[in-house]
Amino acid sequence: MPEAKIRIQLYASPNGCPEPQKRVVKGLGLRKINQVVEKPDTPAFHGMVKKIPHLVRIVQ
Repeated sequence: MPEAKIRIQLYASPNGCPEPQKRVVKGLGLRKINQVVEKPDTPAFHGMVKKIPHLVRIVQ
């Protein structure tokens, strides 16, 4: 059975954010504004997204 995926988009710059939040953005593999990455739909990635809701959004 195929693994479930979530698509995460960076829509705001992490400039001016605390260093831990910048590391979360980097850990998600996001570098540029409006970049979309596809990650496994796991609790770990959901937790990362919840730490930076003002910077990323889930796209379908």
